[in-house]
Amino acid sequence: DYYASRGLGDVYKRQDEDFRVILDASPAAKGHSLVIPKSHFDNALTADEKVLGKAMNVAAKTGRALMKTFGCDGINIVQNNGEAAGQTVFHLHLHVIPRYKDDNIGITWTPGSDTDENFADTAKLIAEKFEK
Repeated sequence: DYYASRGLGDVYKRQDEDFRVILDASPAAKGHSLVIPKSHFDNALTADEKVLGKAMNVAAKTGRALMKTFGCDGINIVQNNGEAAGQTVFHLHLHVIPRYKDDNIGITWTPGSDTDENFADTAKLIAEKFEK
C-alpha cells in the first residue's frame, strides 16, 4: 500500500485492528504520527460516532507514547475536514504532533472578538442546525 511502499509501517497497532498509526511522510516534528481508521470515511463529519470515539482514544495513547519517547512539552491532536480546512487526504485521519516550547510550528490563529449580542445570535443559529 501507499505507506508501506515508503517504509512507513505501523508504529502502533490496536489489538482490535480497527486503526493503524503511522509516521507522517511530511512531519511537522519528529514523531508526528497519523491515526487512521481502517474503515473508510471522508472525514469526521461523515464518520460513525464509535469510530470517532476510538480515534480520539488511539490519538491520546499515541500522544502519551510520544511524550514518553521524546520528552516533548505538549501534543497537538489535529483533524482537518474539507479542502478549505487543510484536508489533502480524503480519508479520516488524526495528526498527533509532538510540540516544544518555541518550536514555531504554526497551528494557531489570531483570536477575534464579537459582541455578546452577536455571540447569542450565532449560538442560536448553530443550535437550530444540530442533529438530534
